[in-house]
Amino acid sequence: MSVNVAEAPAGATRPSTVQVYRAGEVERRPDLLAVEEPLEIRVVPEVAGARPRHSMAVTMRTPGHDFELAAGFLLSEGVIIGRDDLWHVAYCQETPESQRNIVEAVLAPSVPFDPERFSRNVYTTSSCGVCGKTSIELVDAVCPLRPAGTARFAREVLSRLPSVLRAAQPVFARTGGLHAAGLFDPDGRLLLLREDVGRHNAVDKVIGAMLLDGALPASDRLLLVSGRASFELVQKALMAGIPALAAVGAPSSLAVELAGDLGLTLVGFLSERRFNVYTGAERIA
Repeated sequence: MSVNVAEAPAGATRPSTVQVYRAGEVERRPDLLAVEEPLEIRVVPEVAGARPRHSMAVTMRTPGHDFELAAGFLLSEGVIIGRDDLWHVAYCQETPESQRNIVEAVLAPSVPFDPERFSRNVYTTSSCGVCGKTSIELVDAVCPLRPAGTARFAREVLSRLPSVLRAAQPVFARTGGLHAAGLFDPDGRLLLLREDVGRHNAVDKVIGAMLLDGALPASDRLLLVSGRASFELVQKALMAGIPALAAVGAPSSLAVELAGDLGLTLVGFLSERRFNVYTGAERIA
């Protein structure tokens, strides 16, 4: 997998002008904002020789790596289970506006799709995952086997990961307004990084990149996220076969419960000085 983590995607930032109040003085200066725009994800299955379009979700995201975002989202929701299930991903060409903000994912003919099952997935925000997803039973229906892999992650390696992640965030360095998700190997090497206004979007972009590259399941890897570890992020890691998830913030109670039930190592409050291991301590060396 060859991934460039040093450049910001086109359209990820937008110039602005701000008034800065400091020490009793006011100064106008140029600024950069992290862009937040809607992305509609459509699923195109084959039904009786036809190809109907189904709008599955609208997510508020930072433009860039949109095909990865769509692919990762479909995997984490159980629409697809592997690269062969996804024939093609492209922008819709209906209108000039849709060419930027609507992605259509064409499924392989053998992949069933029940639009009623996903009717709840209408809107997601940049701060939370798909609204209405609240039960572990729902995840049990789509999660694959427990994550595999024999790698262990040393404490000293874990402690330095947040600084490695921060140093590799090009848009955060320019705007201060984005979350990040990074995939690491047991030696602490950053293999893949994506940024977005939403934590769940950044994770979907990482998972989608691996899916499109044929690199799933991601055994013997660790996923690090900025912010907290939510139920949705644990689900996404499990769907990608990632055995370890770490966050710089706290996990939720449901995230800990799901991680424990399905064998995921979950680390919270990760920093240079300390971290908590909530589940799967056997993977920490």
